[in-house]
Amino acid sequence: MRRLVSALGWWRRQVDGTDRWEAYLRACAAHGHPPVSRGAFERARADARAARPGARCC
Repeated sequence: MRRLVSALGWWRRQVDGTDRWEAYLRACAAHGHPPVSRGAFERARADARAARPGARCC
């Protein structure tokens, strides 16, 4: 049961972007600059995905 809960937690963090957000916060701290808000971070990610659609169907 513990493995299932752990796997579901990992999956949720991947889907909702929490892992990427926390990696960004660590990078900001390592480089000594203030992070942008979570909303601005997510908008920048969405804009970057839209700029290079890759193999999407639409």
